[in-house]
Amino acid sequence: MDAKLFFSTFALIFLAELGDKTQLAALAQTAAGGASAHAKLTVFLAAAGALVLSTAIAVLFGSAITAVVKPHHIKIAAGVLFLVFGVLILRDALGTAPAEEAAASPAAG
Repeated sequence: MDAKLFFSTFALIFLAELGDKTQLAALAQTAAGGASAHAKLTVFLAAAGALVLSTAIAVLFGSAITAVVKPHHIKIAAGVLFLVFGVLILRDALGTAPAEEAAASPAAG
């Protein structure tokens, strides 16, 4: 196993997930399930399993796509998609989405 790759991946994923919707969803599920140790373990195992499965899908897809596309291009595409999603989320958070603007403007009459 490549220790440098392991720790850089661990750090990247750990930092990316802090405060993420996934973490907030696990927090909400734990609160809804009660404070029992059984509920905490159930939420932990379910969330961990979901993250493992989604990561497995990403790894399989990543290994398949590198047979067709160079890793450099994948990194660029991922960066662009990250920025696009960030802009869309920011636009929605600021309330400047076109659908909201159209709904907020009075009808011409």
